Parts: sequence; C-alpha cells; structure tokens
Amino acid sequence: MTVVLEPERTDIRVTIHAPAATPEVEALAARILAEESGRILGFRGAEAVPLDPADILRFYGEEKEVRAQTAAGLYTVRQRLYELEERLAALRFARISHSEIINLKQVKALDLTFTGTIRITLADGTVCWASRRYVKKIKEVLGL
Repeated sequence: MTVVLEPERTDIRVTIHAPAATPEVEALAARILAEESGRILGFRGAEAVPLDPADILRFYGEEKEVRAQTAAGLYTVRQRLYELEERLAALRFARISHSEIINLKQVKALDLTFTGTIRITLADGTVCWASRRYVKKIKEVLGL
C-alpha cells in the first residue's frame, strides 16, 4: 500500500491499481465507496451492495455471521455487532439483545405488556424481542 500526502489537496482520492477487474477488486471498490458515503457494505453471494442505514431494519447474528435485514432482503455484513452498534448509535440504532440491533426509526409497534421484556414489531412486520438485560436501556432511549 502506498500513501501519497499532498498538502495542497482539499479532498481525498483513492486509486486502485490491479491487473484485472476481479471480484476482490470490485469488492474493495464497493467497500471504499460504501465507507465514503456512510453506507454499509452488504454481501449477497459474490455481489457487494452498499446499503443505506436508513433502509436497514435490523442486524442480527446467525450461523457465526452478521446479517442485515432490509425490505429488499437479507445481506451478510463483515462488521461485528459491537462495531455496528458504535457506528450507528447516532442514527437511532439500538441493541435489543446480545445478538440483535434494530433501527428505531423502523419500529412500528412496541408491546410492553410482557413482564421484563418488550415485543417489538418492525415496519415490515418482523417481530423482535428485547432481552431483559436491554429493556431499561431501550426504555431510556425511547423516553418510556
């Protein structure tokens, strides 16, 4: 890797030099584009797709991978849940269990009638459950 510092520049420019347009090169370019735009790179097979955080309903762990659920379907992301939690906290994402983070802007309904937990319905009808450990924090974030 080579970094060239040019004090007169006002922007950052990234150039990829490669012998061919391989899937690895395309994934790297998509990752850089996603990072620049504040998007999260999701993978569906060999296809890399920059995801707008506003379109993501939730992130959850499944089979030792992290999945992003959108209205358009499921994607695998390469970040860990704690990294996503830190990165997206300002965008109203909140952890509701050890293995799940939801987009609070995508919450359609909350059912508080269950003792010690919260049943959360997302915009697409997906039902999630807040674990007891996170109930207090969720109520604080939502002002309940």
